[in-house]
Amino acid sequence: MKRRILIGPSTFAALDSSPMDKLIDEGFEVVDNPFGRKLTIKELVDFLPGLIGLIAGLEDLNRGVLEQSELKVISRCGSGLSNVDLKTAVKLGIKVFSTPDAPTTSVAELTLGLLLSMMRQLYKMNMSMHQRKWDKQIGTQLKGKVVAIIGFGRIGRKVGQLLMAFESDVVAVEPELSGEVDGTQILNMDDALKKADIIILHCSGSGVLLGEREFGMMKKGVYLINIARGHLIDEISLTHALDSGHVAGACLDTFVEEPYSGHLCDYEQVILTPHIGSYTQECRRQMEMESVENLIKGLKG
Repeated sequence: MKRRILIGPSTFAALDSSPMDKLIDEGFEVVDNPFGRKLTIKELVDFLPGLIGLIAGLEDLNRGVLEQSELKVISRCGSGLSNVDLKTAVKLGIKVFSTPDAPTTSVAELTLGLLLSMMRQLYKMNMSMHQRKWDKQIGTQLKGKVVAIIGFGRIGRKVGQLLMAFESDVVAVEPELSGEVDGTQILNMDDALKKADIIILHCSGSGVLLGEREFGMMKKGVYLINIARGHLIDEISLTHALDSGHVAGACLDTFVEEPYSGHLCDYEQVILTPHIGSYTQECRRQMEMESVENLIKGLKG
């Protein structure tokens, strides 16, 4: 009887078949995600009987899901593990792996690309030019701007390094750090929000980080980027801040519900991308192959 594993990410091995080929060569029966999106809890529970391994995306692997499974290994194709109930996994003897290094450059470069497009209004002028309109938009520079990076792990530090080349004043929020790290001052959340011209989220966590209280503390005209987790920002609070002009612009790559089609689609000053932080050829190849190798390693024990 073949060992069965489930592939969670909807585009796994779409660019390069090598990770899938390796699984098949190892003798696994591969169950693919047929929906082209993140699997729901119900779908996970329906798939899990008889599975020993999971190549995971951002599926909700909570206690109830894990307790109904026979999983031996969860191999996350990505860096964060906030979607996995790690305490339950340990209790059940499920080994959990991730690929923390692979997305660093890809996500950091996307952050800078979105930030520059937003601050120089490039996305608006591109749309105008495609409509054959010569409509210049005034922008603003990164030099001298205070940029608060919330979450100063691998990706946050890489973004900080890139921003220093633009002569930005970079500060960071990371509860486990203090003082100065890599030339960056570590602040508490409230101080960072009050000081920043630009706020970038590169953190994990299961709850809302930015709500009405936090938006009220920010400077008027602040810019906001979230390439971390959709639930970190309260969407209603963000729309209020956009309506009032308190937030001048925002870039969002992650959402509570994906695919996203909510109210923020109506805001011209918001750049929306369909969760593409790791979507470079180099990153996908490295991340997918590492997740397969971690799965095989975990199952071999």
